[in-house]
Amino acid sequence: MMYVYVNGSIVKKEEARISPFDHGFMYGLGLFETFRTYEGHPFLLDDHLQRLNDSLREVNIKLQLKRAEIIEIIHQLLEANKMKDAYVRLNVSAGIGDLGLQTNEYEEPTMIVYMKPVPHFSSNEKVCKILNTRRNSPEGEKRLKSHHYLNNIFGKREIGNNPNIEGIFLTEAGFVAEGIVSNIFWVKNGVVYTPSVDTGILNGITRQFVLTLLSVLEIEYEEGLYKLNELEQADEIFLTNSIQEIVPVRQFNTRVYPGIEGSLSKMLKQQYQRFTTSLWTRCQLKERIEK
Repeated sequence: MMYVYVNGSIVKKEEARISPFDHGFMYGLGLFETFRTYEGHPFLLDDHLQRLNDSLREVNIKLQLKRAEIIEIIHQLLEANKMKDAYVRLNVSAGIGDLGLQTNEYEEPTMIVYMKPVPHFSSNEKVCKILNTRRNSPEGEKRLKSHHYLNNIFGKREIGNNPNIEGIFLTEAGFVAEGIVSNIFWVKNGVVYTPSVDTGILNGITRQFVLTLLSVLEIEYEEGLYKLNELEQADEIFLTNSIQEIVPVRQFNTRVYPGIEGSLSKMLKQQYQRFTTSLWTRCQLKERIEK
């Protein structure tokens, strides 16, 4: 039996309810963050909350979440679910409104915190395939981690349910963008490359952490607009997201890559896992760079 948090209460997941007039349901006006807890510690929570709070302001939802209150909710859920290592989704939707589009501020949003065991991954590597579905452009100036997931769902339908396969989007202009649920990096001659947020990708929290880590380790990297052939010529490729962390790629379309034997992705994964149970944040890593 699993428990979730809904607007101040811990309830069985089967008993969780929202109003049919919630504009998160009616118009997709909602935001979320997914992250992991390691031995009860929610990794990079401050970074997730900063992105969520910034996005809440952008979509006119009157709520700013504090670290202490979210920590308390997470600990209550971990205890209720008898877990220490968990997959967490922190979700805020606009709340109840009338039929029709609303322009004024949403003052009573709905907050839900979901939790489940971290999925078991049958492989430590991924096979990547280019999707026929092109990456849609963001609804606003930048991509938010919002309820608007139809583009991702179309991509997922192309590759099916095999958890070891990730689909990679290209933009309408043919630039490499991102995975269905991941950001993509590759290495060529010791330099790390990743698509710029100018492609319209989600600026993933793990993506940001890896870029900060590369700076700390004094490893050269570039963010830019890259065509598919530049990615295919890589020495190694890896993916990032907050649940699967850093995942090396062993095959991209028909080409084979080092996968778990890739020296740089292996090293980055080891470095990343050193921080997962620490209280370090990405900002503290950045401060280390600046000193």
